[in-house]
Amino acid sequence: MGREKHLALTAEEERLVRMLKALGNPVRWAIIKQLAGCGRCICGTLVAALPLAQSTVSQHLKVLKEAGLTRGEIEGPATCYCLDYEGIAWFKEQIGKHLGIERKPQAHIMNDERPTDDGLDEPERG
Repeated sequence: MGREKHLALTAEEERLVRMLKALGNPVRWAIIKQLAGCGRCICGTLVAALPLAQSTVSQHLKVLKEAGLTRGEIEGPATCYCLDYEGIAWFKEQIGKHLGIERKPQAHIMNDERPTDDGLDEPERG
């Protein structure tokens, strides 16, 4: 059997990969969208909005929190969750940095850097 190769990642890249992995799960993505829409809510509110058991939602919230995408504050017997806007801002900045698109306007990316001959013929106008 061959040996598995591992990529050497910086701590910054490992954090970014953790965030990408967390966002790659459809349930966690739904939780992020729900939190973006309501601002703050308790786990029970998320359970009511999702077709999942409370324990499953709690586990997904734990992954999102560990990835730095959400925060949880204990309020009495419940934990109130919200987006971690500092973590999300860091994520956005790092994606731009690592993909080389941090300061390029969208029009520049779409128009100026696209190959002139992409092999697709434009429909004739007549």
